[in-house]
Amino acid sequence: MTGPKGLCAQRNTALEQLGCDYDVVVFYDDDFIPAPDSLARIREFFATHPDVAGATGHVIADGINSPGIDFAKAQQLLQTHANAHERAPNCIVTDLTGLYGCNMAYRTAAIGTQRFDERLRLYAWQEDIDFAAALRPRGRIVKTFAFCGVHQGVKHGRTPGLRLGYSQVINPSYLVRKGTMPLGFALRLILGNLLANHIKILRSEPWVDRRGRALGNWIGLFDLVRGRLTPERIETL
Repeated sequence: MTGPKGLCAQRNTALEQLGCDYDVVVFYDDDFIPAPDSLARIREFFATHPDVAGATGHVIADGINSPGIDFAKAQQLLQTHANAHERAPNCIVTDLTGLYGCNMAYRTAAIGTQRFDERLRLYAWQEDIDFAAALRPRGRIVKTFAFCGVHQGVKHGRTPGLRLGYSQVINPSYLVRKGTMPLGFALRLILGNLLANHIKILRSEPWVDRRGRALGNWIGLFDLVRGRLTPERIETL
């Protein structure tokens, strides 16, 4: 299937097609490689925990803060993990503020007519926190080791630094006003990224556009000061 450009719009297109014909819907990033038994374990997990609305699994390795993990290495990591660990317990590890968007599963009865916020355009940074928060009144949002996989963190096709830097300031601020992100959580996100982008700008990682992110941060701060909480502006930057 194809849909409008943007992560939220694409997920909403899928949800409209699925309707209520399925008990659970699973969202994987296109650079997430699940363990072979993941879908069976997800079905088992939700059957065992009727009070859970959404769950995220165990990320064995995450290449998001590194050059990335190639497909062969990811397959090797999955096999090594399977050989070293017995079948993971089908239990809840902890309750969460939001789920990790690279691998998350939701009960369709909890989703109902709720949809991803399409004002969070393109890469839609923090859309996973926003969506989970909207569903928290309908059930627990949790982490489990019952299912797992590897997030490659592929670098091509990601949001350019300028746009991501803008989203790092504006998206959390927008979600605070919307009521789906706690203020303290948002401040830690914003300040953490501001510091990282400016401290590392002189010795930037080859796979990160720190200069672009820092500039995007400043554009976002100027908009924030003026009261312009416009996450969709990244489409024009």
